[in-house]
Amino acid sequence: MDNITSLLGGFSDVLSPINLLIALLGVTVGTAVGVLPGIGPAMTVALLLPITYGLEPIQGLILFAGILYGGMYGGSTTSILLNTPGESSSVVTAIEGNKMAKSGRAAQALATSAIGSFVAGTLGTLGIVFLMPPVVKFAVSLGAPEYLAIILLTFTGVTAVLGASRIRGLTALLLGLTIGVVGIDFVTGQQRLTGGVPQLADGIDIVVVAVGIFAVGEALWVAAHLRRKAGEVIPVGRPWMGRSDWARSWKPWLRGAALGFPFGALPAGGAEIPTLLSYTAEKKLSKHPEEFGHGAIEGVAGPEAANNASAAGTLVPMLALGLPTNATAAIMLAALQGWGIEPGPLLLNKEPELVWALIASLFIGNTMLLLLNLPLAPAWAKLLQIPRPYLYAGILFFASMGAYAVNSQPFDLWLLLVLGLLGFAMRRFGLPVLPLIVGVILGPLVERQGRRSLQLTGGDLNGLIGGPVAWVCYFLIVLALVWPLISLVRRRRGGSDKGGRGPDGGRGPDDLANVKAGTSINSSEA
Repeated sequence: MDNITSLLGGFSDVLSPINLLIALLGVTVGTAVGVLPGIGPAMTVALLLPITYGLEPIQGLILFAGILYGGMYGGSTTSILLNTPGESSSVVTAIEGNKMAKSGRAAQALATSAIGSFVAGTLGTLGIVFLMPPVVKFAVSLGAPEYLAIILLTFTGVTAVLGASRIRGLTALLLGLTIGVVGIDFVTGQQRLTGGVPQLADGIDIVVVAVGIFAVGEALWVAAHLRRKAGEVIPVGRPWMGRSDWARSWKPWLRGAALGFPFGALPAGGAEIPTLLSYTAEKKLSKHPEEFGHGAIEGVAGPEAANNASAAGTLVPMLALGLPTNATAAIMLAALQGWGIEPGPLLLNKEPELVWALIASLFIGNTMLLLLNLPLAPAWAKLLQIPRPYLYAGILFFASMGAYAVNSQPFDLWLLLVLGLLGFAMRRFGLPVLPLIVGVILGPLVERQGRRSLQLTGGDLNGLIGGPVAWVCYFLIVLALVWPLISLVRRRRGGSDKGGRGPDGGRGPDDLANVKAGTSINSSEA
């Protein structure tokens, strides 16, 4: 009951004309940027970060929450109508959604996506209401060694678990940690990695890092691969669903929400895995499996629900532990620090009005999104016809203004250009951006917790181990790093036991048939 009472208090704080207007602005901007490929919620939040420092913290977080949810909605529109996901988490939606659109069922695909997102977003936000307070109580009981282990588990999750390449993920994390330690050592007072430049003594501001890596890096990347021809959008009327569509969609909505929220709430969270799992589950459970690959509505409803429930789940570790599990949450965490608010387990005790107002705004924003997307989804698609040079020229302008506004120093503009070139190089060589941002934000924190752990034991390394929570975290870290090797050994052993070998020691006929079958299955599912 305390949670419900606190939530009602949050609604009383949010339900004012100015806050409702900010929520509407957030969901509108979020949906618009979700539609545009490459301009995701993280880039938008990074661009707006300097502006929100003039707002109240509650208003800034309401704006960011609307952008987060709106980006998830908008990504499905471009996936369905153009087969071009606006967000990586919308890739699975494009598999069936675009096939539905090409067969004349774009309206049904957009409708099940919007309604499923609303259902999953509401269930996910309810999960925050009831799950976050117990997580906070648990987190307050942890010491420095346990907190250190949890942060290291987060590092492992965003690099070794979610990335396509663990080496690239760890490289990006190392770059972020390096940027994070630039400045003055908080214990010894010595300068680190400043190169004698006085402007770097206070460190590199996270706003400059985020805007440079996301906005400038993306603009440079698009300029290098610019296609001047506008995308051809499939025309569609107002989204609607028939009785059979409702019957085939409501169970995937619930299953997708049940899959997405836990993955988002984990320190190694992310929406890509649950959306893929949801698609696979719906394909197995569907009464119409023959439609998959040709436009099955379950293949849109389930993944979109998992996508939005995962977005809600990411706020649990961010608010309860101060740990971001996606890029948008990482920049929201930086915004809290910019307002002088220390994120972490004590946030709910020190700033309860702020936290519960944010959660209440999620319910309001989610409802606004449903009302916006059902009638306006075809109109959002017209944003894809904006010429790319004009679009990214505007992004570069606002990025420069935002970076300069942080400290009002021309040096930050040069720093922005360097970080933009780094962001371009990361995209060129396939390095994920999220580990870098997480490393910049959590790098100083993991250093502080590690030093505290060693100070408690007088420098003894046993101080890093801590209690059972730390042991569990280290076990999961080792498992995540060693599991690919175990899987490789098992596959090799299975390959040597199954099928016959040819007389020359090569593959036998059975092995070749299996390989061909596997190749055809993979290519059809890709």
